Amino acid sequence: MGQLTVMQVRNAKPSVGPDGKRRKRVLVDGAGLLLIVAPTGARNWVLRIKNGQRRRDIGLGAADIDGAGRNALGGNGSQPDETPLMLRRILSLAEAREKAAALRKLAKAGGDPIAERDRERRATPSFAVAVTEAHAALKSGWSDRTAKAFLASLEEHAVPRLGTAKVDVIGSADVIAALAPIWTTKPVMARKVRSRIGQVLAFAKARGWRRDALPDARELRSGLAKQEQSKNFAAMPFIQIPAFFTDELGKDATASRFAVLFAILTAARSGEVRNATWAQIDLEARTWTRPASMMKMAKGHVVTLSDAAVALLKQWKPDEALRDGLIFPGLKGNPLSDMSLTKALRTAGRNETVHGFRSAFRDFAAERCPTIPAMVAEMALAHKVGTTTEQAYLRSDLRDLRRSLMDAWGRFAAPSLSSVAPNVTAIRKTEAR
Repeated sequence: MGQLTVMQVRNAKPSVGPDGKRRKRVLVDGAGLLLIVAPTGARNWVLRIKNGQRRRDIGLGAADIDGAGRNALGGNGSQPDETPLMLRRILSLAEAREKAAALRKLAKAGGDPIAERDRERRATPSFAVAVTEAHAALKSGWSDRTAKAFLASLEEHAVPRLGTAKVDVIGSADVIAALAPIWTTKPVMARKVRSRIGQVLAFAKARGWRRDALPDARELRSGLAKQEQSKNFAAMPFIQIPAFFTDELGKDATASRFAVLFAILTAARSGEVRNATWAQIDLEARTWTRPASMMKMAKGHVVTLSDAAVALLKQWKPDEALRDGLIFPGLKGNPLSDMSLTKALRTAGRNETVHGFRSAFRDFAAERCPTIPAMVAEMALAHKVGTTTEQAYLRSDLRDLRRSLMDAWGRFAAPSLSSVAPNVTAIRKTEAR
């Protein structure tokens, strides 16, 4: 029977010397089990054993003084601690006695109690292994693109620094050290890597490989340089688009040039246009049905095609027999690269981005179509609209309203391809009287 009581453990305080300074205090429970109270007040269990004439002190863990308990699985005083005894770092008096007895018995049998104490802890995987395990377990809920990006970004930017570290010992300082080389030079990627490191550590904690809390976001921000404020995609003012469109339409018909013009008329992303196929187009219904696999939000989306968009497609491929496969194929029938569309803009003497045409469309919708709800323009851009609750109740895709908006955009951007004249009146300068 041990000498200490739960109340004594809870109330144990350091010794106070003649000079008034606090000093370490050692309380003996018996059978080699000691409670060490540090000058700071921290209380830790230690098992003292003798191997011949040699004395060994083996740390068992901190004393659980409030009865709350803490373990890798999130247990508390009202729930059983399912963490293996040798892995527990906060021990009640009874748990300390049990752990000490097991290690003492092992030592008497000639075993190594420290090796036994750390045996299960050594089974904790490294960060590199945890990345692979997390990817394998979580990828079924991601798109193929997201799964590949998750793995590639961590292998390039996190594993070289954190790969060999056990997931249970990685803290804020380690994450900061991994992120620092790219934090200001590649800010967008750095933020993604930070989030993905957090996902891996959260996964490790859920698996019982980690007990400590995840690195604190405030500590990470404090330890990293301030990033420059993110810049929007360079966009052409929407008022300039009709002239630009007309000028480009009068040039040689190339896949990259017509892809840019189609991106303008559909307010689509570059990748969506480059991977568009004729099978997705219904010229009679005037729709472009895009599958979830090609969408950023991994949700299928139908674009309503204006008269101008339909006319552009027919001008690009007048022969119906040739309307097969990719609409705007690159070399050897492969999709165009993103750079090919950018090059088309640079050749035209423009410094904006293809993505910026989406912003121009949004500005047009706000300024020239004020009677159409903002939600319609957002849905036309394939953005998420409203809160989760609002999305649950909004069952319509507002296609009729979106068609009206896209038709107005087509008439404005490409009047020569539209069946009716644009609803735009030029404002001429008049002489002063």
